[in-house]
Amino acid sequence: MNKILVPVDFSTPSENALKVAAELAKRNDAELHVLHVIELAESLFGAEQFNVNDDQIIFFMKLAKERFEDFLKKDYLKGTDLIDHVEPGSTSLAINQVVKNNEIDLIVMGSSGSSGLEEIVIGSNTEKVVRYSEVPVLVVKNEIKDISIKTVVFASNFELENLEAYKKAKTFADSFDAKMKMLYVNLPGNQFSSTLEIQEQMRVFLNKVEMPLNKNNVEIFNDYSIEEGVLNGAERLKADLIIIPTHGRKGLAHFFNGSISEDVVNHSDRPVLTLKI
Repeated sequence: MNKILVPVDFSTPSENALKVAAELAKRNDAELHVLHVIELAESLFGAEQFNVNDDQIIFFMKLAKERFEDFLKKDYLKGTDLIDHVEPGSTSLAINQVVKNNEIDLIVMGSSGSSGLEEIVIGSNTEKVVRYSEVPVLVVKNEIKDISIKTVVFASNFELENLEAYKKAKTFADSFDAKMKMLYVNLPGNQFSSTLEIQEQMRVFLNKVEMPLNKNNVEIFNDYSIEEGVLNGAERLKADLIIIPTHGRKGLAHFFNGSISEDVVNHSDRPVLTLKI
């Protein structure tokens, strides 16, 4: 992990994310890229009656830059290799551009309450960042005063396509010297699998990563939905972090579907790391 990006909008949730990102940057000796986006309406650049001239755009940018510089005068940022970005336009597009131009390895974002990432990205931007990001996204819900991650839950269906996501998850867990717990959520009805069937699937997967199948590292949790199973399973295991693999436009691969990734992020009090398969 060499380069970390955190978008900020001066809100408390975004500062919670910034604190975590700063700690991760220090632990990994990584660059810390901090982004503030000025979300000017597209109409300002399009329809003639709403057009603004270059001087006005420069004025808005200057004001934002000054406020941004003041915001970044934090003691916890001292000692970090900090690079700041101020960009006009769409939040999701600006994030994607900074990720691409700077070869970002991890995005850290703040979240406010169960309604999602509304303080930083509004509406569809949540899906675009959390679900579609090519790089891992860590969502932080609350302030974490002591960033001590001891137990990590990796929730998956344990199909072999998740191997690369697992390896990234393991690397992240190892950076905290944390224990990795493997979580499979078993559902009722047509999606139900027997314990023996699940254990065999997990055994094949774990053999690929040279991990033994035993009760110390595997949890099969029965619940009525994937979201509830992940959240309740993480609670039972006393996890400090939930990690889930995503499958781009398809949502969370097979095991997860639809908007489950967003549901887990929005309703988890624990930090959630999503990894693109």
